[in-house]
Amino acid sequence: MGDLAVTPGPSPGGGLGFGLGLRRDHHREAMSGPVAGVDWFEVITENFLVDGGNPRRVLRAVRAHTPLALHGVSLSIGSTDPLDHAYLDRVAALCAEVEPAVVSDHLCWTSLGGHNTHDLLPLPYTEEALAHVAARVAAVQERLGRRILLENPSTYVVLRGAELDEATFLAEVARRADCGLLLDVNNVFVSCRNHGWDAAAYLAAIPVERVGYLHLAGHSHGGALLIDTHDAPVRDEVWALYARAARRFPAAATCLERDDHLPPLAELVAELGRARAIAGAARRGGAADGGGPAGPS
Repeated sequence: MGDLAVTPGPSPGGGLGFGLGLRRDHHREAMSGPVAGVDWFEVITENFLVDGGNPRRVLRAVRAHTPLALHGVSLSIGSTDPLDHAYLDRVAALCAEVEPAVVSDHLCWTSLGGHNTHDLLPLPYTEEALAHVAARVAAVQERLGRRILLENPSTYVVLRGAELDEATFLAEVARRADCGLLLDVNNVFVSCRNHGWDAAAYLAAIPVERVGYLHLAGHSHGGALLIDTHDAPVRDEVWALYARAARRFPAAATCLERDDHLPPLAELVAELGRARAIAGAARRGGAADGGGPAGPS
């Protein structure tokens, strides 16, 4: 990986603790000082890329007392379009200003022919796609001078010609590119339920040392499919899978996401507290309030 200015070791994110996705409704409270029960905040990278203005002011105020993670949606790491170096330069500048603990994006593609679809589209799980993505991740990490994390998005179709299962593809990208993983437990559950995959086998295929942190979120039913909507509390079946994930990835941090139908911040902090309790019990080997069964497993 050339002159990448990071040192080998655990994936970034481990040790952060329990964090919350920061949304506009809760900016004022987050700016006023540390929020009890929240160890760190995750923010959507693209919302803060413009120099100056209120968004950057908010970010600086929060960062003054609480660690941050940048979570992007525009890297389009799986696209055949050239990497957007102007975008990467803006991300690098933002990193220099706020010194995030983690930078992440999704294992997907969002652009084609210079047009952004604004959706996280699935990749073909082939050796050709694997080599393509791994090379692009390595180039991004060179550009940013840091190891990034890639998240497994929820999927609703599997493209024909797959040579690898999704979990193996994800793990192999991380190995070849020497990047970390942001393992979204809700997305694992949604994808496994949609495709009839084994959720426990999925977790078992992910290398422990690559997982920097875990995502938790709510989902909805969309006819025959589950849809990753981030607009509801975490469901009991996902809590059960999270307990399993916490046992397998004991060093990984956790982030709770909520993007729509936002409740008061105190409700999200209480839900994050449930994650803290489940993870603590799971890692001690005891019973945890993880809800019902973890789906197909």
